[in-house]
Amino acid sequence: MREFSASPHEMLVSLWRNRNLIRVSVEREVLGRYRGSVMGILWSFFNPLFMLAVYTIVFSEVFKARWGSGNDSKTEFALVLFAGLMMFNIFAECINRAPGLILSNANYVKKVVFPLEVLPAITLLAAMFHVLVSLSVWLLAYSLFFGVPHATALLLPLIMLPFAMLIMGLSWILASLGVYLRDVSQIISVLTSVLSFMSPIFYPVSALPEKYRQLLYLNPLTPAIEMTRDVLYWGKMPDIHELGVYWLATTLILWLGFVWFQKTRKGFADVL
Repeated sequence: MREFSASPHEMLVSLWRNRNLIRVSVEREVLGRYRGSVMGILWSFFNPLFMLAVYTIVFSEVFKARWGSGNDSKTEFALVLFAGLMMFNIFAECINRAPGLILSNANYVKKVVFPLEVLPAITLLAAMFHVLVSLSVWLLAYSLFFGVPHATALLLPLIMLPFAMLIMGLSWILASLGVYLRDVSQIISVLTSVLSFMSPIFYPVSALPEKYRQLLYLNPLTPAIEMTRDVLYWGKMPDIHELGVYWLATTLILWLGFVWFQKTRKGFADVL
């Protein structure tokens, strides 16, 4: 039985070696989602705007949620909420799809030449396209209501990259588990729903009592959401120590996810 290397070098080389396959697959994934619809890819603009409007009305009007800045502006609430939603949505989309990645591409499993390890990367990059669309909408709205965005917005890639590594690592683990345990997709669907309320998306961390705030930071989404808001809306530099720890932790998760995937993939064909 063929052995698959799980070294960090192989992880990087495989993604680079298959970059053309990934690019073509991402294009097909993005365009295929809107094929046959009247407005086509324009739906990628309208979907986040519609959900943003609903969340803003419910949480700012019904629940009277505020960000603790002393500003009751609904525009501020909408933009701060939108920044958090962008991060959560890419996480939820990739993680919810991960358990079914191998199952939905079972015909590739017995093809030795097909690099199964790139499937989570294709899903992630397709989701990243929608994040870029949402970010463009966010920057346009900020420019219209508040003027030129903060220069700290240029630091967003320093937050997005480790966040993407976190998603990739977890996706490799879940893609493998989904082959052996078919209940994983149901469990993950429930967990992501819980995470949407256990993450500071609809409320600031300061809204929690002091003794519970540290528990919120055990959620890997919390640092990414908070730092994204800092650089985009508040114009703050990310905490260097926090960002450094986040990079180290997500790099480790990325590699451990790849190791798990490579060590377990040789049994995929037997199960499927």
